[in-house]
Amino acid sequence: MRNLLLVTVAAVWMMACGGQKKAENARKATESQVLADSIRSNQSFKTVMEMAKGILKTGFTAGDGYGEVWIRDFNTFLELSCQVQEHTAIKKNLLIFFYFQGEDGNIVDGYIPKEKAHTGGYDYRYSDLAPEYAAHKNTVETDQEASLVQAVWKYVQTTGDKAFLAEKVEDKTVLERLEWSMDFLLKHRYNEEYGLLWGATTADWGDVQPEHDWGVYLTDDTHYAIDIYDNAMFVIAINNFLDLAKDDAGKVTKWEVIRDEIATNTMKHLWNGKKFIPHIYLNGSPFSEDLEEDAIFYHGGTAVAIEAGLLNKEQIQLSLKAMQENVKNSGAASIGLTLYPTYPEGSFKNKGMGPYSYQNGGDWTWFGGRMIQALITHGFVKEAYQELLPMTDRVVANKGFFEWYTVDNQPKGSGIFRGSAGVLAKSIMMLEEWAGTVESQP
Repeated sequence: MRNLLLVTVAAVWMMACGGQKKAENARKATESQVLADSIRSNQSFKTVMEMAKGILKTGFTAGDGYGEVWIRDFNTFLELSCQVQEHTAIKKNLLIFFYFQGEDGNIVDGYIPKEKAHTGGYDYRYSDLAPEYAAHKNTVETDQEASLVQAVWKYVQTTGDKAFLAEKVEDKTVLERLEWSMDFLLKHRYNEEYGLLWGATTADWGDVQPEHDWGVYLTDDTHYAIDIYDNAMFVIAINNFLDLAKDDAGKVTKWEVIRDEIATNTMKHLWNGKKFIPHIYLNGSPFSEDLEEDAIFYHGGTAVAIEAGLLNKEQIQLSLKAMQENVKNSGAASIGLTLYPTYPEGSFKNKGMGPYSYQNGGDWTWFGGRMIQALITHGFVKEAYQELLPMTDRVVANKGFFEWYTVDNQPKGSGIFRGSAGVLAKSIMMLEEWAGTVESQP
């Protein structure tokens, strides 16, 4: 009798649990349907997509405030460019970066028509392979090589043009030159003690060091540092290269080992359990001893780290919550906020790097959009949708893709910034693709 009672109780409990599970699944399905319908019916998304396609039809420079085609920017709008531009034009622009590749494998930031190269104060380099252009490299950065690898991978994925990898530039194929560029990082930007890449001290993903009025070149005063952005970009690039070189067992074995070491060392040395610390300094800090730099949260580098697959779901949730709190506390409009709290006034000699200005706490859709994409990839679709709305709404309101926004949401910089258009368009496409997997409500 006692056994029968236990069996009966167990059966009732299982039925109750089963009912609860069904109810929970039904609730989630309804929420998904509502979210999918909201995505499908969002008129701002449709407007932003058409606007993005319109400006990407007009060229490949970073924006109307720039004369160059920059690889770090091109990498973020190339996929949409492939939808609205001839693929031969995309390939031509990628090849020019290889035409200017350095003798040690390094990749330039950007190139510009030679007749315009007398402006800007850059140290230009020239190539017989592209005599109509001049190119330059911002040496404080460590993301040009990774950006080019990512861009070529996106081109091949989007167009299916695998033959591009075998195309020769002088004595090396495109695939060989990509590997050469990554080898440059290991030979010239790799710190043995930490097993990570280094660059100049900058604000998050920025390209301005504190020790100079302009700040784009390494100088005798440079303070060298390791940060999350450079290393996360490298991990993404290696993953992309592994896909491009998957038929070469030797290359796959070599770069899988390097990728795993960079990923492991990144989490070991830069993740403090709650966030990524801003910098590991190799020859001291350029900032005041009174600055508690480890309290600063780097939004852009964290977004790229999530894209690189370095954080698990719990860590992603933790990071998103911190970003949301930073937006609230700063008064900013979106999680594109570069960093928070900002570096104090006077931390950078460049006058454009004051608090909440440019890369020191400016609000950049260019990186906020990448966080949206990372959230979608990892299943945080509802959160991605909610955080994307402030970015798309201001594009419609301001009738353009501005470079960055102040803390009170005023547009600044280039009024046509193709990187912003590219990341927003891709975010919308990813949301619409997800919505397409969910049945419409009757």
